[in-house]
Amino acid sequence: MNSEREREIALKQWVGEVLQQPVTLTRRSGDAGFRRYYNIADAFALLAVDAPPATENTRQFLNVAELLRTCGVAVPQVAAVDLEQGFVLVESFGRREFGAELDGDNALMLYGEALFTLLAIAQAPADAAVLPVFDEAFIRRELGLFSEWFVGPLLGLTLSADEVAMLDSVFGRLVARALAQPQVVMHRDFHSRNLLVKADGSLGVIDFQDAVVGPVTYDLASLLRDCYVRLPPAEVRRWALAYGDMALDAGIMTRTSADDFLCDFDWMGLQRHIKVLGIFARLHLRDGKSNYLPDLPRVIGYVQEVADLYPELQDFAAWFRARIVPACEAQSWYCPQPPFDVDVRSLL
Repeated sequence: MNSEREREIALKQWVGEVLQQPVTLTRRSGDAGFRRYYNIADAFALLAVDAPPATENTRQFLNVAELLRTCGVAVPQVAAVDLEQGFVLVESFGRREFGAELDGDNALMLYGEALFTLLAIAQAPADAAVLPVFDEAFIRRELGLFSEWFVGPLLGLTLSADEVAMLDSVFGRLVARALAQPQVVMHRDFHSRNLLVKADGSLGVIDFQDAVVGPVTYDLASLLRDCYVRLPPAEVRRWALAYGDMALDAGIMTRTSADDFLCDFDWMGLQRHIKVLGIFARLHLRDGKSNYLPDLPRVIGYVQEVADLYPELQDFAAWFRARIVPACEAQSWYCPQPPFDVDVRSLL
């Protein structure tokens, strides 16, 4: 059972057996992974999920779901599962994505809810027997995607030995800063498309199966410097510091200066966005998922914004501006970005 069509037929049969009635499945838009989601006619509260065992770890999905649920995080309930086939029947939270719901009037409420949800995740037991560790090797693998997929295959650039050495030095600084932070349970993709506004207005969390134990600011950077929604920089910093205070009160952080915390946050976000440039390029080139290309300019903007702030990153900032940005601007997918996507200036 290898083809997508064969798996869809088998999934339909399995769901029908579980629900004890004939069913009609309708494919939903996919995500960046290999999972496929289907609406079930006459069963609006459920989703059918095809998670091919060759690429998706359904058992880990179940383990992380249980871990988060016990900490009060709203994750989908599992109605049925077939681990051998990679089929799951889960609760549907609807389709009201956090990012699509945002406006200047509700941003404070929604981000407040998201920060409290993030705090609950960070307070979950960081059990290395359940979750992988976001260690140096893990972080460097992610950073390697930048050269492997973005710089070469997408932009058509070849790096010199000096450029490779410069990047290796910068990446080493980012790794060291990440590992020096408090290590907590980390969703690893905590952004506006993985937060759903439920019917009662509360937030549901999805796409958590790749959770790890890692730096306390990683998910915060994913949320506040979202690859799909850009906030005013003043709001980003205000909410980042508010979360730092929450984490301190919760006992998952020790007291540090605002500047040090913001540096942790900025550098962690830089690591993530350098990685994301590689991932979005790979999705386009390897997987035929080109719908992420329009989001690249926003991520490029984040990289420039943060690198420009720190003296230790000036070599990288100058190189990125001179070498990478012009190559990006020559691409068909590139277009200048507005300073922010959601106008929340009324909250300042």
